[in-house]
Amino acid sequence: MTLSFVLDPPLTDTLRTQIVELWAEVTNAGGAVGFVAPVTAGDVRPVAEAAFAGVEAGVDRLLVGVDGGRLVALLFVVDNRFELKAHWRVLKRVMVAPGSQGRGYGVALMREAAAVGRKMGLTGLQVTLRDGHGLDAFYRGLGYAEVGRMPGALRVAPGDDRDEVLMWLDLR
Repeated sequence: MTLSFVLDPPLTDTLRTQIVELWAEVTNAGGAVGFVAPVTAGDVRPVAEAAFAGVEAGVDRLLVGVDGGRLVALLFVVDNRFELKAHWRVLKRVMVAPGSQGRGYGVALMREAAAVGRKMGLTGLQVTLRDGHGLDAFYRGLGYAEVGRMPGALRVAPGDDRDEVLMWLDLR
């Protein structure tokens, strides 16, 4: 594995395009990153631009994983924008390129996010997932605990409602 991480890389036009393309690719491969397949880059771009705005404002952070110069993983470390929650963050849009899965990149990405959180002085990280993908076991293996579940909160298709699961990693 030649995966390396960059925290808060410059959001060049090229990187923005790569992130949007990865986001669409992950969604279309069945990933639960805010959309239901099929999507195009045009569908993803407005949501991505809102995420980029938080990073550019210095409120949120962007962590990218690169292998051989290619973007293969990313997540956003998102501020709660509420003073009483300033001591923890939410990890959003956690994704690994479909062709790079099975190489340990997801584990490495999440471990790096925990290291970033500790360096930021945070006491915890939350990640929310869509039930039905087996991701709860992945996060449990990294030390996250399920702390909440909203039954049927996510409607991915008519008649297909999924639980939204909240997972927590205590960094103390």
